[in-house]
Amino acid sequence: MKKISHIGIAVADIHKSSILFSDILQTNYDLEEVPEEGVITSFFKIGETKIELVASNQENSAITKYLKRNNEGMHHIAFDVDDIKQEITRLKEKGIRILNEEPRIGSDNKLIIFLHPKDTNGVLIEICQKIKD
Repeated sequence: MKKISHIGIAVADIHKSSILFSDILQTNYDLEEVPEEGVITSFFKIGETKIELVASNQENSAITKYLKRNNEGMHHIAFDVDDIKQEITRLKEKGIRILNEEPRIGSDNKLIIFLHPKDTNGVLIEICQKIKD
């Protein structure tokens, strides 16, 4: 793993929350819809790390389900890797379950997978690989 890519925060209202975090962090943001995940995201760059606000735009998305069970707040931590397929193999060899066996297209021009939080002390971990241009 190379570095922390971003910290994801689940929010109910992406527009209201984006304005709030823009005021707090004193930086601009970009909204991006991710149809494959049923979400809309907003990223804030702080140094080399980003904060991602993530809200649902589909009734059956994972974020909708999450917000029905939990309050808004920290949702996941994401790490950048060079080779997501190699990481899948390595992590499976360590006995860590992958929630989506095949990488999906996520926000911020990245391929993504998630690790099962029951295998990672309750922390939802996202692994990201930049999509090559």
